[in-house]
Amino acid sequence: MIHRHQIRVYWEDTDAGGIVYHSNYLNFAERGRTEMVRTLGLKQSELADDGFVFAVRHMDVNFLKSAKLDDLLEVESTFTSVKGASMEVGQVIRRLDDDAILVRLDVRLAFISRDGKPARIPADLKNSLQALVSERL
Repeated sequence: MIHRHQIRVYWEDTDAGGIVYHSNYLNFAERGRTEMVRTLGLKQSELADDGFVFAVRHMDVNFLKSAKLDDLLEVESTFTSVKGASMEVGQVIRRLDDDAILVRLDVRLAFISRDGKPARIPADLKNSLQALVSERL
């Protein structure tokens, strides 16, 4: 399953030249992952209330092109692997008006308890996530 989430580039996302500041792509990717998980009916706030969170363990990011003020972007996200206490997500951020790929990300997330220790993903959540695994973008 590929989840798509649209984001408009605002002044707050750009540097003085009107180009998206590089770290903001990580924020865009986070929003895409959060909305993808939300499609499963899972709110991260509820998971945190239960004492668990997904934390970024590793991230490979390739910046290919720049977005500018007012661009409409789309974050494509897909689960590529789900294991006992972790999952991997492939993401692409593209500009919609010309379909240009701006950024590619491979993200490994660890499932951890409130005290920061690895925890097993509950079976029902793991099964839901595994059902959505597909090829890397």
